[in-house]
Amino acid sequence: MNIDSVRSLFRLFSGEDTEEKFLPLILSAVSEVESMLLPEADKTDVRLDYLCAALANHRYQLIKASAGKPEYTFAGKLPDMGKNTAIAYSAKLLAEYYELCRELIGGSFYFSTVKE
Repeated sequence: MNIDSVRSLFRLFSGEDTEEKFLPLILSAVSEVESMLLPEADKTDVRLDYLCAALANHRYQLIKASAGKPEYTFAGKLPDMGKNTAIAYSAKLLAEYYELCRELIGGSFYFSTVKE
């Protein structure tokens, strides 16, 4: 995987001007994807750069959302924010890149935050 490419893609996906302060998040995503690779997988396959960036972006969106102050309902649950949130879009992007990389990762891995 090309870290410079992953960093650039993270900026594209997240809309941030710089990725410097998010580098630990990006490197964590790269490490996680590396641990999922099949032994015969080509680590230089450009699709993996997209998957790493999508994973880092999804985690970034979750962190941003958790920093907000959501309103709770009377039952103590968060209201349904719908399918048009940054988290929903980042999850969809992650699922699509995971599917694109399935032959490099195998079929047994599943991101718990990705719902189809």
